[in-house]
Amino acid sequence: MTGEIELDGNAGSPIVIGHRGAAGEAPENTLASFRLAAEQGSHMVELDIHLSEDGKLIVCHDDTLDRTTDRTGAIRSLLSDAIRGADAGSWFSPSFAGERVPFLEEVYDLLPPHIEINVEVKDAGGALLDEVLLDYLRGGNRLERTVVSSFDHKLLLRLKQAEPELRIGLLYAADLIHHASYAALLETEVWSLHPHHGLIGAKDAGDAIAAGLRIYPYTANHPAEWDRLVSVGVTGIITDYPGRLKEHLSSR
Repeated sequence: MTGEIELDGNAGSPIVIGHRGAAGEAPENTLASFRLAAEQGSHMVELDIHLSEDGKLIVCHDDTLDRTTDRTGAIRSLLSDAIRGADAGSWFSPSFAGERVPFLEEVYDLLPPHIEINVEVKDAGGALLDEVLLDYLRGGNRLERTVVSSFDHKLLLRLKQAEPELRIGLLYAADLIHHASYAALLETEVWSLHPHHGLIGAKDAGDAIAAGLRIYPYTANHPAEWDRLVSVGVTGIITDYPGRLKEHLSSR
């Protein structure tokens, strides 16, 4: 199943995208969080990646282990075995003690194929990450279920030029005059826009959809925010609470 999933069982409802899994209810970017997001009915999950010193794709938001594990250090300066030795769950709750920082491949192996994966590149290490990520995504039909996003739009353009089949999503926190026109500046096919949820309006969304773009705003966690985004006409909502969002959409 490819990115043509735009709606759930309710006509007109945006897809539910679990932010770092179900980060409001489980330690972010862990297998426990992604498993919970899947159980709660997410259509897609969002995650963040860095490259370890030995070239492994590591799922973690920050460029260090300091905030979300019991260890410290920059991911790009650590070997994957050292990263794997960290406890990534206890900081959130003792019930998650022993959760590990996952490799990207473990998330793909965990989630059923109908759940799409939004891979956000946090630190490309210059261009060191490019080929490692593309080589992985080219295998096992993974390109078909992946959207790669980043605040680094030059990185996205570079990846798209190297792999034309790759779907890319532009992350940004700017109140652009015309969102669709900005995407057109890349002069390549852009799959989706990922604006801050407070910086997208109905005309912005209408223009983007008319241009063939999907709109996946981040990170909306409250019913009033969800209702506004539905009224705006977005095609997906990134949230820390995918179960709550799905229930809210079903009750509308």
